[in-house]
Amino acid sequence: MIPELGHYALVLALALALVQSVAPIVGVRTRDDALMRLGSSTALVQFGFVAFAFAALVTSYLTSDFSVANVYENSHSLMPTIYKFTSTWGNHEGSMLLWVLILSLFGALVAAFGINLPATLKANVLAVQAWIASAFYLFILFTSNPFLRLANPPFEGRALNPVLQDPGLAIHPPFLYLGYVGFSIAFSFAAAALIEGRIDAAWARFVRPWILVAWMALTLGIAMGSYWAYYELGWGGWWFWDPVENASLMPWLAGTALLHSAVVMEKRNALKIWTILLAVLTFSLSLIGTFLVRSGVLTSVHAFANDPTRGIFILVILVVFIGGALGLFAWRAPLLKQGGLFAPISREGALVLNNLFLTTACLTVLVGTLYPIALEALTGEKISVGAPFFNLTFGPVFIPLLLAMPFGPLLAWKRGDIYGVAQRLMAAGALAILAVAIVLVAQYGRATLAPFGIGLAVFVMGGAVSDMVERTGVFRLPGATARARARGLPRSVWGTAAAHFGIGLTLLGIVCVTHWSDEKIVELKPGESTIVRHYHLTFEGIVPRQGPNYRDQIAKFTVRSGGAVVGEMMPSKRTFVARDMTTTESALMTRGVSQLYISIGDARSDGSIAVRIYYKPLVLLIWLGAVVMAFGGGLSLSDRRLRVGAPKPAARAAMQPAE
Repeated sequence: MIPELGHYALVLALALALVQSVAPIVGVRTRDDALMRLGSSTALVQFGFVAFAFAALVTSYLTSDFSVANVYENSHSLMPTIYKFTSTWGNHEGSMLLWVLILSLFGALVAAFGINLPATLKANVLAVQAWIASAFYLFILFTSNPFLRLANPPFEGRALNPVLQDPGLAIHPPFLYLGYVGFSIAFSFAAAALIEGRIDAAWARFVRPWILVAWMALTLGIAMGSYWAYYELGWGGWWFWDPVENASLMPWLAGTALLHSAVVMEKRNALKIWTILLAVLTFSLSLIGTFLVRSGVLTSVHAFANDPTRGIFILVILVVFIGGALGLFAWRAPLLKQGGLFAPISREGALVLNNLFLTTACLTVLVGTLYPIALEALTGEKISVGAPFFNLTFGPVFIPLLLAMPFGPLLAWKRGDIYGVAQRLMAAGALAILAVAIVLVAQYGRATLAPFGIGLAVFVMGGAVSDMVERTGVFRLPGATARARARGLPRSVWGTAAAHFGIGLTLLGIVCVTHWSDEKIVELKPGESTIVRHYHLTFEGIVPRQGPNYRDQIAKFTVRSGGAVVGEMMPSKRTFVARDMTTTESALMTRGVSQLYISIGDARSDGSIAVRIYYKPLVLLIWLGAVVMAFGGGLSLSDRRLRVGAPKPAARAAMQPAE
């Protein structure tokens, strides 16, 4: 009964979405306040129905109701409860239900907290959001129904893909979808502005918090996915340029550009048309990512589905929404008034340069990802575009962006002094040069670009610190005055500095891991040892262990450094009987922000095993930097100006002088 109720709730959500997609727009046209307000109430109730449907699917998983085909295909009665829960979105149908849950959540949040929005803008935003929701409700109900019953229910399920039975799955997809789907609000705001034919700095202030929420979530989602792949797949890498990884990176790049462009629009009422276009393109890239994952055009550990029917349905959604939005943009954008002017050397100019580099980097990733797919579709020829292409095209675009990054926050609005800013960055530049010199000497003159990568990372982090030093006057003003200035700074300023510092941390980790990792592949028998860096590892033997729904063959290693035991590492081979699959479970030992990493092969008859051992210097900085970036976004989001937004309409009216 519960699955049927969940299915019925989805049908009701579709009906409400169809009402919401029409009534508010009619209300705007006829100036009917009741119809415009109907968008808010339907958005809230719609979210309630989708939440009920999602809860129904979760209940089916937790109770191991194998009469539901989706539960049978992706669960098992012996699975730990946490994996029964995460199995809800560890498959195509369930993940799409999570997708529309988050989509309806954002619509409900706009309805509940958009009290400062002009009534017409809010009505149009909710209507556009309902158009998107209606399309995906139809997609789920007609091609991906998670509540289908089996005529002859089995006693046991097939279990979740063993690779996905990991705590990372509990966190990574929800955050990733919060980012993907969160950009739908920016898309809806952009479409609403184009429909209304009016866009100004207040619009940017309204939309910027939503962009920031989506950007933070996508940052964390990508970082968590990277770390999951790093430790779960047993290959020791943190990024593979997999097409589905690229599908998450592209909206992040475009969303970062959008975030900076919205700042220019809010502060200077400039870049209006460009900001609207970026809002459309960012969510369009999210839709393209959805198509890549679920259409069957890609074979990847990340891909969910290979049903061409679903792919065609999503392709139709892509054409309708991306084509429709771009068509609306082409029609209405020329009618929008241009914004304010500014000098090339200014903070606005720096942010435009930021946008140029970010969108170019996004374009290179898009071309490298889609070109092999298009070529195969048109000619049947299969080619592989991998890391060499992306490293050669993405890196040269991103390096100038990082070099320019510390200058932007220090430049004045409208017209800046580049020489004055350069003087303020002298300390950061000196630290960067010192770091390059130290690394060059430490490497004994080996020819490599790594020292300059370290120097660039130090310059980015030093620039973020220099910005805050300059604003607080910590070294040139009395301590009490500097502290007072620090307390008086808007949180968005601290957030910007933290986000930029986080990028420097991530770059530092990438450079160190890429150039100074050690890898050793050996075959060891019990009692034998090997050395990696300054660690001495002894293979003690293999111990079997029975898990809740798997069998483990655990290899025990004693790790010594300087003759003293520093720990024990236990990588394993894990066999899942229900799926008849074996996974490699790596072992990690964290020392500071570096890690020792062990992955094993199959045991031989003589008790020996093949062992792959890595030493990853400063590897955790890659993901720590992402956390710092998201923390910076959170600081900016907590800024009172972003939380309060523009004054309420009544307050604005009260502030207008009487005629």
